[in-house]
Amino acid sequence: MDNVSCVTNGGGEEDDQAGDHCIMPCLPVLLPKKRKLILHLDLNNTILVSDAATGQGPRAALNSYLSTVTWGRISDTGEWQWVSDHPSVKPPCEGAVNYYTQYGRDGNFSDSKLGQRFQGVFNDHMRLLEWRGKADQMFTQQGEDGEEYNWILPSFFHMLESLYLQGRQFCIILRTFGVDLPHVLQSIHAALQGKHPHFPQLQQVPLTTDLTPGRIRCSKREIVLTCGSNRISTRTKEKNIYHYFSSMDGIGGFQDHFDWWARNNFTSSGGKPLWVDPTDCEIQHIIIDDNIRLGEQDTIVNCRVLLDKKKGKESRKALVSELYDICLVQTDLLRAIAEKDYFLDCISLCEENYEQYLRSFQVE
Repeated sequence: MDNVSCVTNGGGEEDDQAGDHCIMPCLPVLLPKKRKLILHLDLNNTILVSDAATGQGPRAALNSYLSTVTWGRISDTGEWQWVSDHPSVKPPCEGAVNYYTQYGRDGNFSDSKLGQRFQGVFNDHMRLLEWRGKADQMFTQQGEDGEEYNWILPSFFHMLESLYLQGRQFCIILRTFGVDLPHVLQSIHAALQGKHPHFPQLQQVPLTTDLTPGRIRCSKREIVLTCGSNRISTRTKEKNIYHYFSSMDGIGGFQDHFDWWARNNFTSSGGKPLWVDPTDCEIQHIIIDDNIRLGEQDTIVNCRVLLDKKKGKESRKALVSELYDICLVQTDLLRAIAEKDYFLDCISLCEENYEQYLRSFQVE
């Protein structure tokens, strides 16, 4: 749906007398057409607060996440000191390290001696996760306390509905190292059939869901994407998978290559591959993942900027800092739980920043 505004004559009757304003008919003015969005979304701690692979329910998953966004430092006496009482995805000051870096992820973080100061934040967001009404096997999960909680975050479903109502052309590609993907795709498919009790209006959203997950496997020689009978490789041309992703519609998903990430010491070099083409005026790729971090160590996306092949190289590796909040978004899970517009806000910010990025971009 194109964005159209209208120039009107402001009303009033036509007058032929000299000096009177000339009345023009209503003329459509085409505003710039927005790019198609290819949204790559992580599952665990992005649209889910749980992890089937590790057996974490919502309490353990939320505690584990909090341990990655709370900040302190080791004092001269060797003791941990908090530098902020407010969780944040980025360090609040120079020299701050997150609790996770020092002590590892902690599924009981808010109950621990050091983490108990964040117990209020934890309890508030667990309340926001609570399911309203009768449990539903497709959309609820039972917590460690026996209570029922949202499995897929409501802000995700709100994003689907809102993008459709805005007339946006978009595709959702779920990207995970885990094992939740088939179940998540089934649940999203059910929601789009009008079966979600809190989002029955999603039945009006004409998105198709590919229920068969694909997979992405990486090596030094190539990256290979397989989905059904399709096999796409970067060996002959690096843009191949970029073009495949860009042509997708509806909702699909891929299991990424965790072992490759581990073999590359959990650095960006072995992370989930993502390509950005600054010369493509029709498409913007955005990936949202809680394990995106500003440093190249312990971050999860291998972002490649595609180049003019005449320069001799097909792509260059982009630092996270180059495309942070442009094409790479570090999930703020607390906001995703608390704010229905969270994902929409992320998209809007990325689109605005992408325009600035393209204006300053120079082909190398």
